[in-house]
Amino acid sequence: MVTGASSGIGRGIAVELARRGARLGLVARRAETLQEIVSEIETLGGQALALPGDVQDAPAIRAAADRFREEFGVIDVLIANAGIGSTNDAAELRATEVASVINVNVIGAANSVAAVVPEMVAKGHGQLVVISSLAAYRGLPKSAAYCASKAAVSAFFESVRLDLRPRGIDVTIIHPGFIKTPLTAGRHAQMPFLMELDDAVEKILSAIEKKKKSYAFPWQLASIVRAGMIMPIFMYDWISSRNSFRE
Repeated sequence: MVTGASSGIGRGIAVELARRGARLGLVARRAETLQEIVSEIETLGGQALALPGDVQDAPAIRAAADRFREEFGVIDVLIANAGIGSTNDAAELRATEVASVINVNVIGAANSVAAVVPEMVAKGHGQLVVISSLAAYRGLPKSAAYCASKAAVSAFFESVRLDLRPRGIDVTIIHPGFIKTPLTAGRHAQMPFLMELDDAVEKILSAIEKKKKSYAFPWQLASIVRAGMIMPIFMYDWISSRNSFRE
């Protein structure tokens, strides 16, 4: 079951999983677009089910998961990918926009987990995957809402992993860097180590198949970001204030 499956990383993951023989439940708000992806997957010889719904709506996502189980019997893997971005200088902060980002990126992921976990626990197996971001590690300019949401969702899934590991449930947290998707399209700022979608999908699926607990890529940018976590604050502020990727 893949949320945010109508475009970008979600769509790329869905199509590639179909090529590998997975049966897919595709969740997103745009029913017509989902149906187009289902048709594409069926052309490849795969099986997919369009499950229109908003991840912010917990009953709707639970109903989508129930519909998936009625059709295919079991949900082995949840990929909580649905997410939105935000570009705003804090001097122009809009609380409603912050709430929207948190609701989709964090509460939406939690709703998705709640829709599948009881059945996974009952069966004693399953895997929960979340697409977080390297932006989860430290705050970036003009990215307060986005960084906060990704930090929150990473910590949420880490806690979930600790709770569910003894119950046979694997949890994988993916921290990508910059990928060519609609979320990064149109930016004028240079994005270091920008990756093609197909290359990113290959790395993500490899980490999922290996059931890695956490995976950050590309390694060059991930190394820089990790260095920033132990960098003195004055140094981090000096460097970060001169590099905005949200323009």
